[in-house]
Amino acid sequence: MRRNSIVIALVLLLVGGALVASADEAVLIDFSLLKADIVADPVHQGQFTYNRATMEDFSGTAGASFTAEQKSHMRTSLAIGSWDVVLASSSRTQMNQALSLTKEATVAATATQNAGKTVMGIRVHFPTQDYNSWAEVVPPFEIPAFDPKADIADDGTITPRADQGTDGLSRFEGTIDPNTKLQTAFGIVKNVGIIKSVAVDVKGLNYPHGLSVILLDENNAEHVMFMGYLNFDGWKQLTWENPQYVTDVRNRDLRVYPLYPKTVPFVKLGGFLITRDAASEGGDFITYIRDVKLLFDQAVLPTNNDIQDEQVWNIVGQKELERKAIEAQRFGNTSVLRYLEQLKEDTNGSFTNTMGGGSGAAGTGTTPSAAAPGAAPAATPTH
Repeated sequence: MRRNSIVIALVLLLVGGALVASADEAVLIDFSLLKADIVADPVHQGQFTYNRATMEDFSGTAGASFTAEQKSHMRTSLAIGSWDVVLASSSRTQMNQALSLTKEATVAATATQNAGKTVMGIRVHFPTQDYNSWAEVVPPFEIPAFDPKADIADDGTITPRADQGTDGLSRFEGTIDPNTKLQTAFGIVKNVGIIKSVAVDVKGLNYPHGLSVILLDENNAEHVMFMGYLNFDGWKQLTWENPQYVTDVRNRDLRVYPLYPKTVPFVKLGGFLITRDAASEGGDFITYIRDVKLLFDQAVLPTNNDIQDEQVWNIVGQKELERKAIEAQRFGNTSVLRYLEQLKEDTNGSFTNTMGGGSGAAGTGTTPSAAAPGAAPAATPTH
């Protein structure tokens, strides 16, 4: 099984041979920023559907056969409720899959940690039989690496900005605090050389299951870091330390690689992996995640380029557009199929009464004229 192999070390190649003595820190993803805040939910009144900052519209690559209504459903965001829980094939029964989902959860204002913050709540319904199982919690789409900054309207319309700013960050790279210099991203951090450690802020409920963080690099290679077991109560920061991280730069393997158009090394969040041992109790599992942080060495020291290579050649941007088109086709088709399936759902709550006239309830076994026990007899009509 693909999940049986868990990588215990993540070492990304150095670019340009540039090394720094201390690691940089970045928040890879903060779920308190992914609350649904735009487009009213048509089913649940007072609730919203999408997260404004991470809206993505995949209808641009849809064929002409799709209607405007269908294309309107080819969009999504990284809102917490939009994430998918994918069970192992041996556990993917209809009931188990239906009961495995993510939801927004708000920490109490009186809590000692993360008070008042929105976090991701995860529910997984594992099989009760005694065999190993796992579940992946994955974003609704692969987080784009080069999505330009844009303005998002209240109805979800995305308008790219003419001025992309001077910080050089794409939309899903988030922002950098000018005071602390800490970057807070929506799932992707660039210029990552060697990862020193990964931390996840998680609330345990004494389950013995294991938690891993899945990262994807610029070559789309998957790396799984085992964070630890969730057999504790309350909030805790689980940390993975890179056992192959070399502190002394004199002992490092220094290499020089071509730069442009090679993509600057980055990592993006691929999701979370929850593993259940056969000896552990099955059924429902609940946990909550606040954020994921990284400590890493820069791959390339910031420099002032006298020529903006990407503006001249647009090689990296074109590759990103091709990737996005593939993702749009996958997600767009899935969204339309779900929308069409929803239209085909039965909306009647009960069978239609065919027992005669009147307004009697269907399936009661009595006619509308039947008198209730102890009731006065109905008046006889006069002719």
